[in-house]
Amino acid sequence: MSVDLSFVTKVFAALFAIMNPIANVPVFLSLTDGASDAVRRHVAVKAAVGTTIGCLVSIVAGQAILDAFGLSVDDFRLAGGLIVLTIALSMLQGSSSQTHGRSPKEKEDQIDADSVAIYPLTIPLLVGPGTIATLIVFGQTAKAQAKWPELALGVGAFLTLLTVALLSAPWLGHRLSATATAITRRLMGMILAAVAMEMIVTSLRNLFPGLSH
Repeated sequence: MSVDLSFVTKVFAALFAIMNPIANVPVFLSLTDGASDAVRRHVAVKAAVGTTIGCLVSIVAGQAILDAFGLSVDDFRLAGGLIVLTIALSMLQGSSSQTHGRSPKEKEDQIDADSVAIYPLTIPLLVGPGTIATLIVFGQTAKAQAKWPELALGVGAFLTLLTVALLSAPWLGHRLSATATAITRRLMGMILAAVAMEMIVTSLRNLFPGLSH
């Protein structure tokens, strides 16, 4: 059985754009400021595990959540596309999206380095509404088109990269300038905007078949 590499790439690119490990490295460093390398590694591992669980729940329980509220996948695809587009536009403007939880408040004098791995690092910084909406849509697409292996490969590849990025945050932090981070955020915003538009157009075509003509 051949693997649909385009779907794998689409999943990987969408998750990379939304959770953007490179742009979030400075955030990780600020949240763990003053912590030892060992503590930072512990936070990174815990955040990676939490993100993995959040992704799996979104994919596996996505349809059950929709059914509970009487929604179709196209309803959620449209809403999710609008959420993702909002995040993308915010990234293109060089600011952080409040919708996705990308603006953590000023760090207090003393922070529990262990707790920040879950909040705000995992939720809502990494696994925010945009991530959840995107994964539910991809999960439904994989189910309809029998593309579970491709979905698993795309998500697994990204989560591996995310884990490596978080574990390498102290090292990367010394080598990423503010300019490089800003450029990366805008580039990811463009990719994310394209993904969002595809979600919106697809949902509108399915909800209103007449638009296709």
